[in-house]
Amino acid sequence: MKATHNPPTADLVTPADLLRMAALYLRRHGWHQGTYYPHTTDNPTPTPTPPACAVGAIGMACTGHPVHHWYDLDTDERITYLAAIAAFVDYLDDFAPVFHIDEDGYLLDEHISPYSWNDDPTRTAEQVITALENAAEEWDRLHTDGGATR
Repeated sequence: MKATHNPPTADLVTPADLLRMAALYLRRHGWHQGTYYPHTTDNPTPTPTPPACAVGAIGMACTGHPVHHWYDLDTDERITYLAAIAAFVDYLDDFAPVFHIDEDGYLLDEHISPYSWNDDPTRTAEQVITALENAAEEWDRLHTDGGATR
């Protein structure tokens, strides 16, 4: 390192940071169901900040532009994006579990899909925003100690 080089002093963005930013994005730009973002083929000048589903909002928080699939991201963005989605899924598994009974009467406990959870016809924007914020709090509780990474 050269004497004039200033090392970065900012902390890395955590999954909790992205989840909070995704919740804020939904508050500011709106929530969407069915796809990451509304289809814009009929709009010649689509908005750079469209309404989004929960996962679409995480993509916007991660990159600053619509993300249509994780494999479109560069390696660093992909790791951060997928970690935030994993934290959200972990939260949903713990606090909004899905239980199904199979045809033989056995209880099946499945991982929550953030896509189907978001697209549930009874879901509301406020529920999605609250879940993203709560998932961020849960990630911080599990991974930090008084603001410092464990």
